[in-house]
Amino acid sequence: MSEIIEETQPIKKQKKSGKKRFWITLLGFIVIVSLGVFGGYNSGIDIRTSAEATLVSGKLDEQFQLGAIALAEGRYDHARQHFEYIVQHNASYPGAAAGMAEAILGMSFTATPVPTLTPTLTPTPDMRGVEAIYANAQQLINAGDWTNALAALDQLRKDDPNYRTAEVDGMYYFALRYNGADKISKIGDLEGGIYFLTLAERFGPLDSTANNLRENARLYIIAASFWEINWEQAVNYFGQLATYAPNIWDGASNLTAGERYRIALMRYGDQLYNGGDNCGAYAQYSNALAYGALDEVAAKNSKRAYEVCYPPTATPEPTAIVIIDTPTETPVTP
Repeated sequence: MSEIIEETQPIKKQKKSGKKRFWITLLGFIVIVSLGVFGGYNSGIDIRTSAEATLVSGKLDEQFQLGAIALAEGRYDHARQHFEYIVQHNASYPGAAAGMAEAILGMSFTATPVPTLTPTLTPTPDMRGVEAIYANAQQLINAGDWTNALAALDQLRKDDPNYRTAEVDGMYYFALRYNGADKISKIGDLEGGIYFLTLAERFGPLDSTANNLRENARLYIIAASFWEINWEQAVNYFGQLATYAPNIWDGASNLTAGERYRIALMRYGDQLYNGGDNCGAYAQYSNALAYGALDEVAAKNSKRAYEVCYPPTATPEPTAIVIIDTPTETPVTP
């Protein structure tokens, strides 16, 4: 019996070894398949993400082209919708913010075409009426009554387009320039001010003061287009105005650029705080304090953000100083 047992033992070992190799092979196959599936899944996600990004980019390009066409055709409301869609999805898209601002300006006013007048030829024209209108226009300009001065000049041109052309052009420039400047600086009518300054430019180049007013008004309108849509961009544009023209204001909101900058900083700080960026949020709140007090929400968030971003430093335990009294040896005199 012992011989038979000895002969069968190797056979049993081979069966166990074969089963073990089978399971190892099967397990390896499962691992390889799993890795392949996982890799394919990740690859599929990457491909889909890339495809979605390409699709969105193409959509924004299409919207920009449609907005540009609508702007060129004077369909300002349609143009604004196209550019606003782009800004909401990609605030840094080249030309989108400027296009939206131009569309908003176009919606604010529509230039009235100047009618082509056919002068009536008379043998002995009576110039007293024209001269009286001219004198009245001069008086109105001297009084700073730009609206009535422009109305008088329009009447003068209607009655006699050739009367003292150079002088009338100069009066038009003066009245349009100061009317536009007053609308921006005194009334807060930014769109109207831009419109009249642009009309004045038809009669001569704008001086640096008027041109700066117009550019600041345009920048304010662009900045306001991001209000409650993209606080980061609102901070960017109102920050520029707060540095060079903090007192320019909008009559619709009665807010200066400096005040708008303070509010935008707080709201952008809230956004960063809610997103977990405590240090970035505290920086925005600190900048806002330079322009005024924080509101209740921003003040609470600023305090919490500071505590997280600048935690108190632990005070080290005092170290005991041990003084060792070393005995002084008395020299021995020989």
